[in-house]
Amino acid sequence: MASNTQGIQQLLAAEKKAADKVGEARKRKARRLKQAKDEATEEIEKYRGERERTFKDFEAKHVGSREGVSNKIDADTRVKIDEMNRALTTQKEPVIQDVLSFVYAIKTELHKNYRQ
Repeated sequence: MASNTQGIQQLLAAEKKAADKVGEARKRKARRLKQAKDEATEEIEKYRGERERTFKDFEAKHVGSREGVSNKIDADTRVKIDEMNRALTTQKEPVIQDVLSFVYAIKTELHKNYRQ
């Protein structure tokens, strides 16, 4: 019977040792996963920063700054307003004369539905 208990004790010790190894393996795996996540997050942030810099460089090179675009729009608007004002001053008098000629040229005639 002593050998039975000794064998059981050895089995329990081996089982405990195996459980400890499995526990340690799980802890190592969890640490590696956490480390891999941290490294991936760091790499993602690094890539994002690089892409943002590339985009800002591209935007500055091809589009210009926001102030530059705003100034260009303002300048274009001023040019168009000046063109319209010039067209108004050159075309104003002939248009007024055309309108007045239509107003003054009244034809007096009876309406087609008028009956006597």
